[in-house]
Amino acid sequence: MAAQLELRHLRYFVAVAEELHFGRAAARLHMAQPPLSQQVRKLEELIGTALFDRTSRRVALTAAGEAFLDRSRALLAQADADMDEAARIGRGELGRLDIGFISSAIPLGITERIHAYRLLYPAVQLRLHEGYTSLILDRLLAGTVDMGVVRDSEPHPALSITTLATEPYVAVLPVDHPAAGAAELDVGRLREDPFVFYPRAAGERAYLRNLAACRAAGFEPRIVQEASSWVTILHLVEAGLGVSIAPASATVTTPAGVRAIPLAGSHPRSEVQLVQRADDSRAILANFLAVPGSLTPTLTPGARPVSG
Repeated sequence: MAAQLELRHLRYFVAVAEELHFGRAAARLHMAQPPLSQQVRKLEELIGTALFDRTSRRVALTAAGEAFLDRSRALLAQADADMDEAARIGRGELGRLDIGFISSAIPLGITERIHAYRLLYPAVQLRLHEGYTSLILDRLLAGTVDMGVVRDSEPHPALSITTLATEPYVAVLPVDHPAAGAAELDVGRLREDPFVFYPRAAGERAYLRNLAACRAAGFEPRIVQEASSWVTILHLVEAGLGVSIAPASATVTTPAGVRAIPLAGSHPRSEVQLVQRADDSRAILANFLAVPGSLTPTLTPGARPVSG
């Protein structure tokens, strides 16, 4: 029986039950009265009992009809809610969005975009996952995050990569370093200095590009200490463990005992990128990208922040 029951049968029944008049119910449903009467009788046949007592002067619900009315309303309400939910998911207004991000992208506008998105789509469950570029890419490929903001990512055929911003690298020195007062720094002056840096496993391309200026100057940095974030690296530099080379945005806020010095000469720039699966065209992602404003540097093009 359930396989033959249709939602329209329930809607017809509820209209008659609320109007207690087939003519008014037919007008409400924008249909002729005879087909309505036929469909109600078909419903009664499917159920196996009368839902209405009919006379020439009145229509009344039977005991079975009164019980079925509450259930019909509940079923119709649930069906409407389910259809609305499916439509909202299809429009990207409901669901869950997992975004991986590198911490050094924060000064480039990622938190502003997230705030604006949450105001526009409060019903979306937004989850953020901070991590290395390599970890975010692995999670994207595994399907555990939907989108990533990364730095100097390796290309991959299954991923779509868009450059959001480019920025220069700067030397990061403790305040008592001999070159700490320079307006700009020839990276060759750091040849004998120990370096504090993040692990190579965090992102091969980013690792190599970050230190390209050192190799262009003819030396391989001697890394004596690794750390998992630029915040930690900056504090370790302040503590005198060594020097570093960092993307400019990673040094927007530095400890008091650290100086960020622009590099002299022309060097590769770091790329902050938006990465998502190439075959993922869901509206929930498009909505995030369409939020007013953009993920662009707070720094002007070519600017190098110098803390002091």
